[in-house]
This record gives sequence, structure tokens and C-alpha cells, in this order.
Amino acid sequence: MRGRLATILALVAGIAALAIAILAGWNESLLEAIVTPPLVVRALLIALCAVGGVALLAAAGARISAAGDLEHPERDLPGMIRGVRLVFLAVAAFSAAAGWLLGHPLPLIVAVLIAAIDVIETSFLLLVTTVRGGHHQG
Repeated sequence: MRGRLATILALVAGIAALAIAILAGWNESLLEAIVTPPLVVRALLIALCAVGGVALLAAAGARISAAGDLEHPERDLPGMIRGVRLVFLAVAAFSAAAGWLLGHPLPLIVAVLIAAIDVIETSFLLLVTTVRGGHHQG
């Protein structure tokens, strides 16, 4: 049950992030402040997103590889779903890095939308697979 609760919380967080992104997208002064912080802060954000994106891709590769290991006939569908989630979160991180690098809000909005929609979608998939498959993981 603990795993399902975490999945439900991720679903709620994804919906909240989507709503916040939509509301922030209409506030030009807020977008400007987010997109163009001081240069040191921008550099740090770019570096964190780039390194985080690479780390997410590495984790995704490991998770997908472990979940789809051909030596074990029983595949871990929730593990594969989580691995794909990490790939999309890496894409979102790279998009956010591009937004701060370019000083333009569109890649940042795209990053939040990618992450939020991916978390919403994969949370639903995880809930369905864990309920149907009898798994108790999240």
C-alpha cells in the first residue's frame, strides 16, 4: 500500500505542477524573473539541470535494463514504466537547462509540461499495472 500511496502522491504532484505552469505562463513578470535570475544563479541552474539530466538518463538505463533482463522470463512492468519516466524527466531537465541558457521562458514551460504530463501519465500506468498485476510496489 505504501507504494501506491507514493504513486498517488506523484500523480497529485504532477497535476499541481501542471496547474502552476499554466498559471505562471500567464504572468509575464514572474516568467521574466524565473528565466533571467542573476548570471551566477543561471549558471548554477544550467549545470544542475544538465548534470541531473545525465544522471536521470543513467538511472533510466539501469532501471530499464534491470526490468527487462532477458535472463529472467518474468519482466518487471512497473520497473520499466519507472525507467521510461526517468527518460522523460531527463528530457525535461535538458529543456529547462536550455531555457536558462537562452534566457527564454518557452523551454522552461515545455520542461514543466513534459515532467508534469509524464508523471501524471506514468502514475496512472503504475496504478493500473500494480492493481491488475497484484504488485504492491509504487
